[in-house]
Amino acid sequence: MNKSILNLKNILTVLLLLFIGIQFIDVQKNISQSQSANAIENHYKIPEKVQAILKTSCYDCHSNNTSYPWYSKVQPVKWWLADHVNSGKRHLNFDEFNSYSREKKLEKLDEIVETVKEGEMPLASYTVIHQDAKLSASTRAEIEKWVSEIKKEVK
Repeated sequence: MNKSILNLKNILTVLLLLFIGIQFIDVQKNISQSQSANAIENHYKIPEKVQAILKTSCYDCHSNNTSYPWYSKVQPVKWWLADHVNSGKRHLNFDEFNSYSREKKLEKLDEIVETVKEGEMPLASYTVIHQDAKLSASTRAEIEKWVSEIKKEVK
């Protein structure tokens, strides 16, 4: 047998074993057993339409509860998703919103408008699979209107 074919088979066998092995390395899932007392909806009025938009387009990465798709059980996708969710929560967590200072709340609300208006959120990598999370011009306008109203109430 050709030596290069044998080496390729060995490399592929090692890669397959590594792929199988990493399936047993788990990550902590972003699933809370109860709603946080600091959740934004506990302190500020969110119109039903806006709440639906936030749940569909934002909460998987910006809350304490992620709805995990089937492919989230496969490594290395599991690591990639965990990193995205952790990063999203570091930037803004709607379930911890009321724990932020007044200045940080206002800053985060401005960032919501900016990232939505610029089309930066939700991420394209998210909307490829979650088509219903894409924001139309009217849903972006709903979010902007809600943010301008809530900014008046921020304490």
